[in-house]
Amino acid sequence: MTPSDLRTAFIAELIAVAPDLDPVAIADSDHLQDDLGLDSMDFLNLVSALHKGFRLPIPEADYPRLTTPAKAVAYLTEMLAR
Repeated sequence: MTPSDLRTAFIAELIAVAPDLDPVAIADSDHLQDDLGLDSMDFLNLVSALHKGFRLPIPEADYPRLTTPAKAVAYLTEMLAR
């Protein structure tokens, strides 16, 4: 998958968890909790969806690498390349 494909998939999972968000208005640098208002349960649901959707183990130590769309895409790109 290209980074663009990964971003699209990430945003789709994010919107599934937080349907009140406007996918067009989400910037790559938006912090999921501070800027977009996800609470800790929403974030965990997103991590779970990414784990399931991409079939990747996502250890808790890696959660800080998923805090913005740009970081998440970089993380997913790296993990899928392994």
